[in-house]
This record gives sequence, C-alpha cells and structure tokens, in this order.
Amino acid sequence: MPFHPLTVARLDRSADDAVAITLAVPPALRGVFRHVPGQHLTVRHAGLRRTYSLCSPAGPERGEVTIGVRLIPGGAFSTHAVTALAAGDRLDVMPPRGRFTLRPAPGHYAAVAGGSGITPVLSMAASLLAARTDARFTLLRSDRTAGSAMFLDEVADLKDRHPGRFQLAHALTREERQAGPASGRLDAARLRDLLAALVPPDAVTGWYLCGPPGLIDASRSALRALGVPPERVRSELFLTTPDPPATLENERSFSDSPPHPAPHTTTLTALLDGRGTTCAATPGEPLLSALLRARPDAPYACRGGVCGTCRARLTEGRVHLARNDALEDDELAAGYVLACQAQPLTDHVALDFDA
Repeated sequence: MPFHPLTVARLDRSADDAVAITLAVPPALRGVFRHVPGQHLTVRHAGLRRTYSLCSPAGPERGEVTIGVRLIPGGAFSTHAVTALAAGDRLDVMPPRGRFTLRPAPGHYAAVAGGSGITPVLSMAASLLAARTDARFTLLRSDRTAGSAMFLDEVADLKDRHPGRFQLAHALTREERQAGPASGRLDAARLRDLLAALVPPDAVTGWYLCGPPGLIDASRSALRALGVPPERVRSELFLTTPDPPATLENERSFSDSPPHPAPHTTTLTALLDGRGTTCAATPGEPLLSALLRARPDAPYACRGGVCGTCRARLTEGRVHLARNDALEDDELAAGYVLACQAQPLTDHVALDFDA
C-alpha cells in the first residue's frame, strides 16, 4: 500500500504532553483517506514508521483527518511531533487501515479507554452519535491526571451535543477529584462495579476496549464476570514504549519459542497488490523481514505484533506467531497472521496480503 505526502494543516495541544495533528487531504485523495471509525494511519518520517489512530469523525470525502500523538520518552517521532512539527510540514501517510472499528448502527455501544486509547474511541462515539439518532454511547475513560487527559474538550462537547445519548464517567488514577469515580488504579473488581453501575451490561450491543495491557486485561475480566459474551468485546492495545518488543506471550497462548521450526530455508510466496513474489526466509526469521528484501512496499508499521498493518492470510504452510496483540480470535480462525511475527515451520509458506 503506497504512502502519500500530506500537509500538516494545524496542530492543537490535546493534553499537557500530546498534540492533535490535522492533515489536509487534497480532493484527489479524499476517497483514499475515507475511514471507518476506529481505524489508524501509518506515518513515515525520517525513516521511521509509526501508527496513530484517527480521532476525527468519519464521513464521505473529508478534506481533513486528525490523529493524536502523545510524547513518549525516547520516542523519536513523538518527540518530533510534539516539539518540532509545524503547520505546512509534510508527512508521508499510508491510507487508513485497521479492524478495531465501529460502523454506525442502531444500538447501545460502550467503551473503556485508557490514556491515548481515547483517540479511536472519540472517532467512534462522534461518528455514531452524528449518524444515528437511534444509537447511544457510554464511555468510561481512565487517565493519570486531568492534565494528561487527551481531548477533554472534544469529549465534553459530545456530552453537551448529545446529553440523552452520550454517558461519560472519567476516572483519574493519580489525582483526586470532587466528582466522578474515586482515584486509584482500575483493577478488575473496580471495573466490574463501575461498569455495572453505568449501564446494564447485557443491554450493550458492543464493547470496545482501548488502552494499555493492564486495563485491557482487567476490563475483559470484569466483563466476563458480568456475563458479557466474548464475541461482543473488541479490543486494541496501546503501548507506551518507544519500540514494542519483538516477542511476548499473550492471552491467546502463543509460546515464546516456535515448536519445531523449519530446519532449512523456507520459500515464501506472497501476493501483494495483485502481484506475486517469491523469496527465501532463513530458519526463525519473521516472514515480513524476508519479504521486505524483495518487496520494500510490503505493509508494516510497528513490527511488534500490535498495529496489525502487516496482516495477511496464510494460504499454505504453517507458521508460529511470537506475539499477537492485533488479531481477534475469528481472524486467527480464518487463517490470518501477522507477517512481522510469523516464523516459518514448514519448507514452503504462502501469504495473501490482498485477502
């Protein structure tokens, strides 16, 4: 998928340590950059690729799109974005991707968002409430302090514009406040009580969880305890490290080392943008690394199993996923893998990036 140069139209401080970057989309690219609420953009700058969720509402032929970027200590692009980026600068941007999405439809939807996890949820709530008068949205957000909370004004504006259909509870983990949930970490027990008090869990059409690993895990545990079916729960992990680690055991029980890796070089066949490519992968090498030697245009961003940009369907052979924080269980069952984390277990492997 190609990158397109977009001009920074404006920058707005969205928190003490975060900035909202609005990019101008020329008329010829407005169809390309039309997004579904919850999707993200991959930004390329100075050889770096980073993925940021769209926080702007979705709509046909929008002339601008906005992402939120929080300053991460040691983060090369986030430091540049928050301290040096200016209106008129250009960024190379890949069209919207991602499956952590909410297409506006009737029903009652709810989200738990922690920190910068508010960015895709803001797009979801704003798009849903604007498009459907027969829909409601409940949001429980968690931040360290009020000063660190991104898009406070935008969320407050949603509450003012949709008082009967938008419900908000805001928990601060390191700061006392006169109203709202008590301060302190939101563990599974507190989340269970808060969510049950906010909305009857069985009345919610779909739950959306977005934030750091601890909050995601605690929210899933709370919803299980409340009897919410797993198929109603979607999640997207937001990390606060500058470079995600390459391997990590996760809740879907991926092991730290591949079982019986292919002992010899594996032949990888990849279908990408309608063109087939064959290359070689060494034992234990992630398939994305092998493919990039032959196809520099192969899609990727974090290379840590988090963003899902390198998602492809495995059509031949077997692989081991060292990490997966991007694919849902139904996608795994359908044969999708993350090329950046897929290590070959057989002598021949085929991936379809167009599937």
